[in-house]
Amino acid sequence: EREFIGGVCLNVGCIPSKALIEAAHHYHQAMNSEDMGITVDNRKIDFSKTQQWKSSVVNRLTSGVSSLFKKHKIDVLEGSAFLKEGHSLRVIKNDDSAKTYNYKHLIIATGSHPMEIPNFKFKGRVIDSTGALSLKEIPKELVLVGGGYIGCELASAYANLGCHVTILEGTDGILPNYERDLVKVVQKQMKDRNIDIYTNAMAKKAEQTDSDVTVTAEIKGETKEFNADYCLVSVGRKPNTAEMGLEQAGVETDDRDLIKVDNQGRTNVSNIFAIGDVVAGAALAHKASYEGKIAAEAISGKSSIVDYRAMPAVCYTDAQVATTGLTVQEAKDQGLEVKKAQFPFAANGRAITMNSTDGFVRLVFTKQTETIVGTQIVGANASDLITELTLAVESGATLDDVALTIHPHPSLAEGVMDAADVGLGFPTNI
Repeated sequence: EREFIGGVCLNVGCIPSKALIEAAHHYHQAMNSEDMGITVDNRKIDFSKTQQWKSSVVNRLTSGVSSLFKKHKIDVLEGSAFLKEGHSLRVIKNDDSAKTYNYKHLIIATGSHPMEIPNFKFKGRVIDSTGALSLKEIPKELVLVGGGYIGCELASAYANLGCHVTILEGTDGILPNYERDLVKVVQKQMKDRNIDIYTNAMAKKAEQTDSDVTVTAEIKGETKEFNADYCLVSVGRKPNTAEMGLEQAGVETDDRDLIKVDNQGRTNVSNIFAIGDVVAGAALAHKASYEGKIAAEAISGKSSIVDYRAMPAVCYTDAQVATTGLTVQEAKDQGLEVKKAQFPFAANGRAITMNSTDGFVRLVFTKQTETIVGTQIVGANASDLITELTLAVESGATLDDVALTIHPHPSLAEGVMDAADVGLGFPTNI
């Protein structure tokens, strides 16, 4: 390991971002609960303490991984690995000493890093997602280049903390990997939180001083300037596959520098495997963990293969977006005859008591057998609700299976059952 145990997710990705998002959500609720009769005098946030708490969460989990390594007698070598010919690799340690190690099998899990774009070098007040998670103060103004899920999550977090956020997205819509009716709910809440969104906006340059940064962008043929405390660039990630000797070991990559693997994670070199952000597919921590299990099982002689049929994806914006399986269009593209059923959180008792009625649950199912092949959720706690439906897609459950499962009342999960009732033609709550 070259940098830190736990990788991007535990240290500068999933975990610290969700901790910051949660803290921001609490602050926003404290500032906006007058409808419930709750007002708080002298409302304030000690952001340095928030950052300390976030760091304690990270340390707790990374320490836990280190403890598991010790328990299972896993040796950790600190340094950078370079592959060589003949089943060996050279490790240059952090003290500049080096040693060659031989292996029977190798799993490459080196992850990815944020992409830079011309005229936006990560320095000073031009920051990447790692820098955005480590700010010492809450910006008054934040310009965000890129409207993907990482950028939108951080935009939501800082907006909830009282920051005015401007998103410059180069395509015709934010969150391009999600269906537009899902994104529409997110955009509504972004507008309520003082987030400005410019689409088809091409960021041209950033000029900074010690105290601010000015971003120039071309929007619909017009040049505009945006002044802010920081400019966050979040336009995607690149796999960490360069300068590690893949060519010396004979490992093949594609035109995006991703390592080519089969359905067990095996590269063209039979005893070398690769998982996570360095292979094709969504850059998701749970995908990498899943692929790691499959690769380990393959090395141990089992016939396990990857199956991405029910791979959940979650965006922790306000409202949250969560999907698994196929959309209606994807199902049709695969030749399936499908229908959809949808239930709004506005008719869900628990959502109403939470004052979080935006959004819906949608099920995609086959016409003949009513087998659930996909689902999309937008709304409060979508990240938790998606698990039930991921299991449904994975196990080939039908609408009846879900509708006849007794769900607790009142709960957001009832929206899942109600969507199944809608699909069966017997809705009880709308």
